Amino acid sequence: MQDISKLEAQLGYTFKNNKLLEQALTHRSAAKDHYERLEFLGDSVLGMVVSRELYNRFKNATEGELTRLRSQVVKGETLARLSRGLGLGEYIVFGPGELKSGSRRRASILADVLESIIGAIYIDADLHTVEAVILRLFIEPLADSNPEKIIKDPKTRLQEYLQARNIDLPEYQVTEVTGPAHKQHFTIECRINSLQLETQGEGGSRKVAEQDAAEKMYQRVTHE
Repeated sequence: MQDISKLEAQLGYTFKNNKLLEQALTHRSAAKDHYERLEFLGDSVLGMVVSRELYNRFKNATEGELTRLRSQVVKGETLARLSRGLGLGEYIVFGPGELKSGSRRRASILADVLESIIGAIYIDADLHTVEAVILRLFIEPLADSNPEKIIKDPKTRLQEYLQARNIDLPEYQVTEVTGPAHKQHFTIECRINSLQLETQGEGGSRKVAEQDAAEKMYQRVTHE
């Protein structure tokens, strides 16, 4: 493993128990004591700290808006980008097979390791300390958070529109699945019984097809 003093300087935290940091940087292909348990803990700590920060920053944001803001801040893409900025890929210990497969650059692993380091700091210190580290690392993602700029997905937009008008929520049903198992195509029906309206959506997954059907339904109910 490389000299961790540079990494600790970038994190703004020096470990009392270096074994925790070593575990946080060890992939399961390399050793029995790997980062996955620390990742589990770090994910929860990160979510809690970011949730509290957003709650304090945006006094008038709704639960739904705060949830979507948190998802944007802690999404895997953001975690991987921050990990690359820290150069975490160069510190991760892999087994020979994983090393050859290019895992050092894999976004999902980089994101997981950042969470495992957060978990390790929490155990090595305390919540107050890890909170300071998180807020420093995530200063830009948090600064970019704005409830007014949240792009809601079609299903959410449709649900909120209907709820505001006390209209029954839509029902989604798969009407057709075609194609081979590795390349299926879904057709979904979106129905609002009280309005006697139906739309159909299509996509390469059930989720995509539901969003397509919801978008078409939203256009119908807002323009009729």
